Amino acid sequence: MQSRRMVILTEGQLGTFSSKTAASLIRYRSEETVAVLDGVHAGRRLEDVLEVGKGIPVVATLREALAFDPTSLVIGIATPGGVLPEDWRTVIHEAIEHGLEVINGLHTFLNEDEGFARHAGQKGVRLWDVRQPPGDLDVGRHLVHGLPNLRVLTVGADSSIGKKIAAIEIDRAARDSGWDAEFVATGQTGIMIAGSGIAVDTVAADYISGAVERLVLERKHRELLVIEGQGTILHPSYSGVSLGLLHGAAPQALVLCHQPGRDVMRNVPVDVPDYEELIRVHEAVARPLFPCRVVAVSLNCFGMSLEDARREVDRVEQETGLPATDCVKFGCGPILDALAPLRTAKGNTP
Repeated sequence: MQSRRMVILTEGQLGTFSSKTAASLIRYRSEETVAVLDGVHAGRRLEDVLEVGKGIPVVATLREALAFDPTSLVIGIATPGGVLPEDWRTVIHEAIEHGLEVINGLHTFLNEDEGFARHAGQKGVRLWDVRQPPGDLDVGRHLVHGLPNLRVLTVGADSSIGKKIAAIEIDRAARDSGWDAEFVATGQTGIMIAGSGIAVDTVAADYISGAVERLVLERKHRELLVIEGQGTILHPSYSGVSLGLLHGAAPQALVLCHQPGRDVMRNVPVDVPDYEELIRVHEAVARPLFPCRVVAVSLNCFGMSLEDARREVDRVEQETGLPATDCVKFGCGPILDALAPLRTAKGNTP
């Protein structure tokens, strides 16, 4: 992704889960983030809210943010259904008026809004609808399962639970350890971070597996692909996307992501299954098409002390019999150790 100077809009919703786009961009693109625009949280220290972003100011108005010479306004939330909050239209028009690119990860496409499109055209401003899929997608053809590379997919107990961050951290740790690895973005925030990918939750259902298959085939020369998961195959709202991802990626290894204390799925009155059930379901769904197993658990221990997080990691290891970690707090070593035998088995060791 080209260098930008981003103001991230979260108005009233700044938080690790309520503004997960903002939180991830601040974690992985902090050098390009000049301010967060949130009147409710203005003046607070960003690191006290997100545990990241030290020194990045939280301001109340776009006028204040303009003092930091931004190039882009980023919509920093992912609402249920991806709908643009109506009261955000004014600040988006204000950004366009000042010549700022607008980066939008919602399902509401700014380029399809006559008012935004006309205003942007008049000012020569780019509106980047990150979730807009390519127009030439096809159905999945089951072309990936025989590739010689190793494919890892992060899967979840729920949506917004840490699949993207786990995938990014595993990719970075693998490259640091000498793997020829690449993070494959399948959601709007991952695309903003990586600079490429397809937001599969906007793709027509028949083409989801084909879209993921395309991403994998374009990167088939890589030794290791770490593919960003979406939703969960057990979520009543998002299961179709999750299943299409699983079939299109044809991974040999799954990393199960969970947040301690998350007992009910987001936005629906459904209990989160236990680890045994989550592992069983994912492996059983994949088994008829390709060999696949959960090799490790990645925990999102946001808000927990290091001591409490370590105890939870140890507890999950005992419960599942699998290596576990919090990739942010403790690194991805246990996950890479779990992947090493698969690397050797495929003849990928240098």
